[in-house]
This record gives sequence, C-alpha cells and structure tokens, in this order.
Amino acid sequence: MRLNILPLKSAQNLPFWRGPLFLLCLVAAAQPISFATWSALLNNFVVERAGFTGIEIGWLHSVREIPGLLAVGVIGILMVMREQVLALVMLALLGVATALTAHFPSFGGILVLTMLSSIGFHYFETVNHSLQLQWIDKERAPKILGYLSAVGSGAALLAYGLIMLTWDSLKLSYETVYGLSGGLTMLIALYCAFAFAQFQAPSVQHRNLLLRKRYWLYYLLQFFAGARRQIFIVFAAFMMVERFGFTVHALTALFLINYVVNMVLAPFMGQFIARFGERFALIVEYTGLSVVFLAYGGLYWFGWGVGVAGTLYVMDHMFFGLSFALKTYFQKIADPADIAPTAAVAFTINHISAVFLPAGLGYLWVVKPDFVFIAATLLALTSLLLVLLIPRHPSEGHETIFTGS
Repeated sequence: MRLNILPLKSAQNLPFWRGPLFLLCLVAAAQPISFATWSALLNNFVVERAGFTGIEIGWLHSVREIPGLLAVGVIGILMVMREQVLALVMLALLGVATALTAHFPSFGGILVLTMLSSIGFHYFETVNHSLQLQWIDKERAPKILGYLSAVGSGAALLAYGLIMLTWDSLKLSYETVYGLSGGLTMLIALYCAFAFAQFQAPSVQHRNLLLRKRYWLYYLLQFFAGARRQIFIVFAAFMMVERFGFTVHALTALFLINYVVNMVLAPFMGQFIARFGERFALIVEYTGLSVVFLAYGGLYWFGWGVGVAGTLYVMDHMFFGLSFALKTYFQKIADPADIAPTAAVAFTINHISAVFLPAGLGYLWVVKPDFVFIAATLLALTSLLLVLLIPRHPSEGHETIFTGS
C-alpha cells in the first residue's frame, strides 16, 4: 500500500478531524481503553483466577517492564518503518493482547500475554511521545499535552465507569470486558491507519542510537521516575485489594475518581506548567509525592483506615499528572532531530529499575510492606533534589543551571 505522505505545514490546511492533533487525540483515547481496563481488573483477576501473592504480582510487573527496557529497539524498527505506522501497529497489538488476557488464567499464560501487551504499550508510548514533541510547537506544548492527558483520562474514565456500572448488574465476566476493551482499541488503530495521511515533521529524525552528554539530567530524572512509578503502579493498587479487601467494583470506583480528577485538572496543569515553568511544576510534583508515599507507610504504622488510603491514592495520581513537564523540559533543550532516538533511549532508561524493582520489592512486600513505601519516598526526594538543577527557562545549550544562559 502506497503511503500518502503530507508535510506537517500542509496539514494545517486540513479540517481538524483529519489533522495530526486529532490523530493524537484518537490514539490518546485508544490506549487507555485497553490499559485502564487491564489495570482495573488485573489485581482481582490474578488473585481470584490465578491465586497470585505479592511475589507473583512483583514478577508479573517485572516481566511487563522488559519491553520498556528494550524500547531502544524502536530505533532499529524506524529504519524500515515510519513512526506513525509503528505507533498504530503497536496500538493494535496492545488491543489484541488485552482482548485475550482472560482466556489464559495461569501464571505462564498471564506472563506471555502481559509481555505481548507490554510490547504494544511501550513501543506505542515511545513513538507517541516522539510524535507529540515533533508535531506540537514548543509554545503550545504544555497546554496541548494537558488536553491530550485529559482526553486519555476521559477514555479511561469511560472504561472505568462502564465497568463500575455494569460489572455487578450485568454479571460480566473477565473474558467479556477484556475482549470488548481490547477489540475497541484495535478498531481505533485500524481506523487511524486508513483515515489519516502520513504526517511528515520538518526535522528528519536521526536513526542511530544517541546518548548526548548534555541530556544527562533528563536521563537521570527518567531513571528515578521509572523506579518511583513502578512502586505506585504495582503496590499501591495491590495494597487496596490485599489490605483493605477492595472488590472489582470498589477498586474501579477509586480509579474512576482518579480519572475524573485528572480529566478536570490536566488542562489547568498544562497552563500551570506554561506559566510557572517545568522546574517549579516538577518541584510541586515531587514534594507532593514524597509526602504521599510517606503517608502510605502510615497506613501500616498507625492503622489508618480505608478512607485515608483512598484519599492518598487519589492525591498520588493527581501529583503524577504534572509529570508531562518532563516531556516539555526535554522538548525545550533538544535538537529537533534528536527527539525520536532520545525518546527511545529515555524509555529504556526509565525502565532499567522498573524491570528489577517490582520482583525484588515483591519479596520485601511479603515481610515489610511499609518499607516499600519508604523506598518510594527516598526516590521522590532524590528526584526533587535533581529538579533543582533545571533552569527557570531551559533551552538548547542551557539544559541545567551549570550550563550557559
């Protein structure tokens, strides 16, 4: 099939619903339809159907992060495939793997399908991250990324809302819900493949592995963000099921609240970043996360109840909503031709600790779960110290407070 390649400048003459921003909106919605459903049902599914403990859940998430560690492989694929095509192929793979998840309720089956869905998820996210920074100009990036985050939250909200409203009343099965959500993601990917031109950004991307010394702070922040994020994704939700006995219905309701908050606040967070800068936004994020993770430990030390746990979980998710400031920080300091290869390298760096941390902390969780959250607090505080090295107005050549202004 011959591709219709259209320069990004020419795409400005297209109707919005055929342009690159609408494509970004569609894929921003399609990904969480599968991933949010997978996340909402996962803890109950693996406990009820496969008898998982903290050890198995730790191994599951370690396996899930292996494709993220190998995201640098995207650079090789881009030698033979356009970024936009690769993004849609990986999105479709995520949908197919999600649709099949409940049909293999064993440790081995869940690991295999998790690996496949993870390849789709991480490779899609790597390329999507690159396309966003190439297609959206620097001045509008914080606000547009905020709106895209809101779109993704809205899609996740819809998925969670439907699960909460219909799981008990229609007596749905895991097979049905996983199948419908994965199938919808796949259909959106197919639609995007045929309905849109192939948009060409002005800067031709490098197709080789790049590690630039001047991006060192960005690399470090990505490393600690990956470690910290894994503790939240793996153990915060698992705690709700294991310690407080959350059912599918209750856990989904909590996720629902999270995405309502994020959908409403994400555009304002984008405006906040645009006004006050990436440095201050990330200071707010990491300060808030440090307090929240320490308070998670208090659930074990002081016996706080489910209300406090739920509130902390929502606050945790809310502070994470500022994390796209790291994207716009990189956009400001990067050579435009470095965006695609550096996005791949950054995803790999982000997942170095993510592969090993969940399995190791899974064993610690069985003995001292509060220590897991102490580790997360230390990671957040380290990130906070690193963020202080970001200048108020970062730019190419002025990546840190130690470089030129």
